[in-house]
Amino acid sequence: MGFAMAAPIALRGDYTASDLRSLARRTRDAGQARRLLALAVILDGGSRSDAARVGDVGLQTIRDWVLQFNADGPSGLLTGTPPGRSPRLGAEHRAALARWVEDGPLPAVDGVVRWRLADLAQRLFEEFRIVIGETALGRTLRQMGYRKLSARPRHHAQDPAAAAAFKKTSRPTWRRSPRAIRASR
Repeated sequence: MGFAMAAPIALRGDYTASDLRSLARRTRDAGQARRLLALAVILDGGSRSDAARVGDVGLQTIRDWVLQFNADGPSGLLTGTPPGRSPRLGAEHRAALARWVEDGPLPAVDGVVRWRLADLAQRLFEEFRIVIGETALGRTLRQMGYRKLSARPRHHAQDPAAAAAFKKTSRPTWRRSPRAIRASR
């Protein structure tokens, strides 16, 4: 019993190997140039293994490049950023979070006098069953335009008049040197 490989996927016919090479010369994306040159090898009649050697990748990657090229042309071979993970908080969750921050906590209901990230994360879990860390929540609030502000601590028995009397009001000890005075004349 032998192993038979499937027929390779054909490249679209509206580009020639010289077209792909000229596109590779003009592009500023090094990854796209490498992909275009590998596909140019296939259009010249080379094997997929030769194209994989030129592109320094495996055969499966060459197949993926062919599919992308067939679907979108040369722009399908551009190096893109991966989409990443979708955000945990949607528009509805962000609106509720903004409303909570703007309104502030109710001490009788929320049990706190000011919001901490841990408190907001707990409330998000209670309302929407969304688990989010304090760091991610802080980053989200910062993206929403909120900044952490805290009042400067002041002792309850501090006397402003005594503090003003304690400040030194003596003349500054530095003066212009006689040499600098003569040079400015």
